[in-house]
Amino acid sequence: MRPYKHPAASELALERVLYALSDSIRLDIVRHLARVEAATCGELDGGRPKSTVSHHFKVLREAGLVRTENTGTSHMNTLRRADIDSRFPGLLTAILAQHPPAAGNAA
Repeated sequence: MRPYKHPAASELALERVLYALSDSIRLDIVRHLARVEAATCGELDGGRPKSTVSHHFKVLREAGLVRTENTGTSHMNTLRRADIDSRFPGLLTAILAQHPPAAGNAA
């Protein structure tokens, strides 16, 4: 498997980060990764089709939120917390502090 491309911390754009976090599925992935050291795509797919999950991870990688590494036949994902915090201090902390809306309630 070829390695994934990840933007350098200095190349992270606020607009891309906010766009990536604007989707509830991607936000759930980031919330999960904030609680663990690393997770496979399978642990984070929520039963969704592989093509859908691949798209969400691509958006998260291109925004600089997630690092995906090949480990054998698995893809291990980690949150790039230090990079995000250095580029946009406090942003990720503020976003992760927000509680998701209860099911059935409009945000």
